[in-house]
Amino acid sequence: MNKINDGGPAFPNVPEGAGSRWADWDTGMTLRDYFAAKALSGLAGRKFHKGDREDGYAEWAAAMAYEFADAMLAARGAQ
Repeated sequence: MNKINDGGPAFPNVPEGAGSRWADWDTGMTLRDYFAAKALSGLAGRKFHKGDREDGYAEWAAAMAYEFADAMLAARGAQ
């Protein structure tokens, strides 16, 4: 199984001068998760007509959000 390139940390919390101790610090969420959250907020806010939301929409939207995130990472050359 291939490891997904997550783009690294989105908001690293690394003190000045941490140097090689980087791995010990809180690196925050991955850029992939950040992109997916942004995409999901757009999908979740989408307007629907009554009855348009089917069972499984949340699962579909979550999977689609990561497809958007992967495309954004690819566009910036991370994958």
